[in-house]
Amino acid sequence: MLKEELQRKIDIKTKPLGALGVLEKIALQVGLIQNSLFPRLIFPTIVVFAGDHGIAKEGVSAYPQEVTYQMVLNFLKGGAAINVFCRQNHIHLHIVDAGVNFNFSSNHHLIHAKIDYGTQSFLSQKAMTLSQLNQCFEKGREVVHQIASEGCNVIGFGEMGIANTSSASMLMSYLCNIPLERCVGRGTGLNDAQLQQKIHILSKAQQFHGKIEDPKEVLQTFGGFEIAQMVSAMLTAFEKNMIILVDGFIASSAFLVAYKLNSSIKSHAIFCHLSDEAGHSNLLEYLQVEPLLKLGMRLGEGTGCAVAYPILQSAVSFLNEMASFASAGVSNKKP
Repeated sequence: MLKEELQRKIDIKTKPLGALGVLEKIALQVGLIQNSLFPRLIFPTIVVFAGDHGIAKEGVSAYPQEVTYQMVLNFLKGGAAINVFCRQNHIHLHIVDAGVNFNFSSNHHLIHAKIDYGTQSFLSQKAMTLSQLNQCFEKGREVVHQIASEGCNVIGFGEMGIANTSSASMLMSYLCNIPLERCVGRGTGLNDAQLQQKIHILSKAQQFHGKIEDPKEVLQTFGGFEIAQMVSAMLTAFEKNMIILVDGFIASSAFLVAYKLNSSIKSHAIFCHLSDEAGHSNLLEYLQVEPLLKLGMRLGEGTGCAVAYPILQSAVSFLNEMASFASAGVSNKKP
């Protein structure tokens, strides 16, 4: 079987068994995804989905809503952290306007997929209509189809949307059946009083909507357009047999929905880092996955994917290029 062949190839490299640690696990995972003893990383791409949230009007964020479109403009000008890290690591970058409250000019980095100018406030209604949710799934699918057609086989997912930690917290609480207090964090930098206000507002929303179990309905009720498109994009990337790089808390909440819709997707996912956002460790624990990095980051934008990508390169490179004991003429461990 391929798994045994890959493991043997890893084990006979000129090193003690398991000496490359997590790199060995990644090499095995990538080889299995690509069904190959000689996997390759082709046209690495990060997609940042952006959208505005109606819940932002309820005072759950330290930043005003207009920061969403302002940061998208920053992405398009090449000035954000994700631009810097993508340039550094030769990663292609696309920005998707999934539902920002702004009209953008044409830009070769921008994909126009706007559903509306932001979602509704889920404090008193569902964030989006069923029709809008279905449009999100169509748009997310189209984005990944296009990127896959360009030859990409490794894709990372990031986001931008003021108040989207509130959406992510609600998705996590409902789909993991975890109390809201263990899901909610400081987001863009709330102080203690603001954090308690955020929890109070989200608890009111939970009381208003009551029990919801269907993953798509939970997404329709609390998600953002960018999160919903990311869910669809992740599912499509799995169908296309791509390696899926998952960023921080928001991207992990989108992955959670995708996982609830198709649990097989986990085999293709690499969780790039542990966000400093409070709920992320609980969410990763629920999914029973280990993040590659713990750097205290909580920026979003796909930055964790971009920073972690060289680790994937190292894993694939050692698998393909490192000598075996036999080829190097090095004595192996005594039996």
